[in-house]
Amino acid sequence: GLLHLTLPELMEQKGIGRVKGIELLCVGELSQRIWRTLTLSEAPAFTAPEAIAAFYMEEMRHLEQENLKLLLLNTKNILLRDITVSRGTVNASCATPREIYIEALRFRACGIILLHNHPSGDPAPSREDCLFTERVREAGSLMGVPLLDHIIIGDNSYVSLRERGIFET
Repeated sequence: GLLHLTLPELMEQKGIGRVKGIELLCVGELSQRIWRTLTLSEAPAFTAPEAIAAFYMEEMRHLEQENLKLLLLNTKNILLRDITVSRGTVNASCATPREIYIEALRFRACGIILLHNHPSGDPAPSREDCLFTERVREAGSLMGVPLLDHIIIGDNSYVSLRERGIFET
């Protein structure tokens, strides 16, 4: 639960002052960064939903608000960059296809993947998730930058909307 605590919450614990609390927060941040660096060297191409989910699981499963990430891929499905396009509430994040495709075109992506977390831990897609995915998919087909998948991260679990057959690429 270290990644869920704030500095004031850590300082409430006996024996943890401001400096020690900051050190503990730094340890949590560093462990996430090291884990992600090691994972990136193992999976540079994002062709399988389980590889994508594994790459982002530790970063996103602990978040207490929904975050929507946009993964920008080249022609070989190698990650060019990821961008957090929305930070929402405990059960919603707000973004539009327009915002997503502005970023995709700016970085010359050949394909995109949407990725967001469900703080509840249950990755089951909501009706809103499915409707939003369809709107982004339609926009991408018009622009020639296809939506390849939309993955929802839960607590050590994920759902790929493409694998579920909710949309076709």
